[in-house]
Amino acid sequence: MTKFTFTRRVMMAATVATMSLGAPVLAGGHQVVDSIHFLIPGGAGGGWDGTARGTGEALTKSGLVGSASYENMSGGGGGKAIGYLIENAASQEGTLMVNSTPIVIRSLTGVFPQSFRDLTLVAGTIGDYAALVVAADSDIQDLNGLVEKFNADPNGTAVGGGSVPGGMDHLVAAMVMEEAGADPVEMKYVPYDGGGATMAGLLSGEVQAVSTGFSEAVELAKAGEVRIIGVTAPERVDAYPDAPTMVEQGNDTTFVNWRGFFAAPDLPEEKLAAYQNAIAKMYDTEEWEAVRARNGWVNIHNEGGDFRTFLEDQEKVIGDLMKKLGFL
Repeated sequence: MTKFTFTRRVMMAATVATMSLGAPVLAGGHQVVDSIHFLIPGGAGGGWDGTARGTGEALTKSGLVGSASYENMSGGGGGKAIGYLIENAASQEGTLMVNSTPIVIRSLTGVFPQSFRDLTLVAGTIGDYAALVVAADSDIQDLNGLVEKFNADPNGTAVGGGSVPGGMDHLVAAMVMEEAGADPVEMKYVPYDGGGATMAGLLSGEVQAVSTGFSEAVELAKAGEVRIIGVTAPERVDAYPDAPTMVEQGNDTTFVNWRGFFAAPDLPEEKLAAYQNAIAKMYDTEEWEAVRARNGWVNIHNEGGDFRTFLEDQEKVIGDLMKKLGFL
């Protein structure tokens, strides 16, 4: 099945990419970079926000980076931040922009004219599974309950997500519905700006379920505000083992969303090497393991040419899937 081939291939590529590629060791003490300014293309509370702040936390607490600052720049499905980084490249050598699978999806759909090829590729750093969640007091008890409700009343069963229509959250929900035998094109999808706004829409009853990153849902689930009805991991995730997988409920959808960092075009080689070195060293720190485990992330480290090859492969596979589902 085309969809399952896509998800399996992405996970296999992510697994193969889980390696340290020998970034150059720079002279000097423990600190590798003085400071990093993290540019976040979406709102607070989303997966990009959590990844940038979690990475900054690990880098600074471990002493690899002296200080970190953060800037949320929403707009254009992430295109505003990408355009800003490109247009102001000369003054942004101290900036790393976080991004993930949507930079591929939104480039394919023309949400913005740029692609990852217009930026300096620093490193892919983590994988985050996707999840479907409902409000804690919802009458939907599991994945099959959501599918049944959707089949009975497609227009009255809205699914929210922190990305534009045709974006990753939409795509994941569509894959799950298609695998369940429902029509993904009929699914009513409501887009929000970031994970915080998405969860607010769920808790207010504006949508009946939300497609989101697993790490975004974990803390709300632990607090009893939402219930995770399915995660796209092949097996239950240690960070929240109460969350059932799609697979164990008879739905063979598996998916992992990579996240990583990009810099302005024409970044000097020595700056790129320093960033890559700091990130490579980060994986061996207790501070990073604490952040990773807390969020249920998977370590995926690829940089340079391997990062580019991974993105180009994902671009082809996602493009084929989106054509099949009618999103392209």
